[in-house]
Amino acid sequence: MSNDNPSSEAHFKTLKCRPAFPDRFGSLQDARVHGHSFFTWYNTEHHHSGLGLLTPSDVHHGRAEQRVAARAAVLATAYGMHPERFPGGLPRPPARPTEVWINPPNTLVRLHAGSRTRPSDLPTRAPSRSLPSIGAPSSRP
Repeated sequence: MSNDNPSSEAHFKTLKCRPAFPDRFGSLQDARVHGHSFFTWYNTEHHHSGLGLLTPSDVHHGRAEQRVAARAAVLATAYGMHPERFPGGLPRPPARPTEVWINPPNTLVRLHAGSRTRPSDLPTRAPSRSLPSIGAPSSRP
């Protein structure tokens, strides 16, 4: 079972709701060109709520702290000029996430939480089995 479907669905909705998404593509090449421009925009310009309104590029390339600090400075300036507009006090930008996952690595740990299995006991890959050759005598009685 995969639990990344909600993420895929959200991504697909973002793709389809963009004004540039056509009713139809003229060819496979047209779809590829559109996809290339969409993913460039999605990764470098689109601010994701799950990333503290940062872009994936900002997070990936280590610019997150700089972006959050710049936003904090703008908000502090706005608050200093018009504190009456901020009844809750000095506004703060969304915090940069410490981790971002589609499928967190502890998924197996959550699935086995009710069992006595420790994470270190879980297999890292399926065990290999040697299969008997066709026509080889069976070891079963």
